Amino acid sequence: MKRSRFSRRSSGLSPEAEQLVWLASGLSESGCRAEDRFWETRLATQIEALLDEGDEETLNAAMDHLFTANPRAYDELADALESLSESSINAQTGDDLLLIAAPVMAWSRFSIPAMTLAAPQLASLRVHLQAHVFADGVKLALADFMFSPDQLPQGYCDTRRFALALGEAARAGHDLKVSRENMPETVRFLSDVRYLLAAVVVPAGQPLFRWQENDSSREQALAQWRAQGGAVIATLMPGCACDIVLPEAYFAASRQADRESRPYSLRASVAFLTTTLEVPPGELRAVIAPYHDKQLEEYRIAFTQTDSDKVVHGVVWPLLGAEDETSEIAQQIETALRECGLDQIQHLENRFPLEYCDDCGSPMYPSPEGESVHAELPEEKAESIPRHLH
Repeated sequence: MKRSRFSRRSSGLSPEAEQLVWLASGLSESGCRAEDRFWETRLATQIEALLDEGDEETLNAAMDHLFTANPRAYDELADALESLSESSINAQTGDDLLLIAAPVMAWSRFSIPAMTLAAPQLASLRVHLQAHVFADGVKLALADFMFSPDQLPQGYCDTRRFALALGEAARAGHDLKVSRENMPETVRFLSDVRYLLAAVVVPAGQPLFRWQENDSSREQALAQWRAQGGAVIATLMPGCACDIVLPEAYFAASRQADRESRPYSLRASVAFLTTTLEVPPGELRAVIAPYHDKQLEEYRIAFTQTDSDKVVHGVVWPLLGAEDETSEIAQQIETALRECGLDQIQHLENRFPLEYCDDCGSPMYPSPEGESVHAELPEEKAESIPRHLH
């Protein structure tokens, strides 16, 4: 889950937000671990009080102010907010709770499901997670729903409430039932990410993950989860091609899914176009262009056939984290496309504005002639294809 790169420019700060700014700034300027602990303890106390009150506005106001005023303090506050939203220490039992995300990247010509999971499905997923991802002895609870990105908890306060509810389920030895009431509908995309959410509870200081034990590593855990857990996930998502991201702490796993979903969406698009248009990758052309608002926001990649300038498909490659105009993003995109088998790749240097279709809201994509146009499959190929394309 990427952190916001742009400020909303609050007009003023409340005393609570000013206190957050002061504490985060102090932590960012600390010169030793002893001083770190001083600032970290007080910052955590302030953040936890605001999270428990559901005061998202104050948290966001402090983040917005620090984004431009003190980037180092912004990072300290963001780290603390994420940590305290996704984890906690139980005052009575002293155990550690951590909210976990297990992302699944998928693409399909049909709908990618976001759905309630049955008890036998949860039981199978639990077996493989406990065997391959989590340390021995953890208490584990799963949410009985596979979430799309827009159905995940919104904001730090909602994330903390969800983590605490899942943690209580883990302590009680059962999974968490998720109500679909008021849950937003999922927009259909050609490629997208789905999330399994879980909570683990362990005695304070004990390992959470298999790679914290002597006989495993992240690479081994991912390979085994892909092989064993992936087989279960494939049965949950018929008609979809899937790839697995390592389950990890909620925000870290979400950011990793954001990063990995960008080249994945290119691979999915090439696979989709080669089957839909019945052409090999070498007969596709990609056009890469930067799209700006006040600064560079994203790259958009248009696809055409090599014997036509008509844009038949497009992919958005958003900038994440500290990426900006100095990052070698266009080269990364070209490398990913060449790995998919494309030979004809065109780079445009124009500063394209962020344009969307007035009728359907879809992004406009760069044509070989240097114009932003709507991506349209040939009419005879477009039946049953999602309107929105990543």
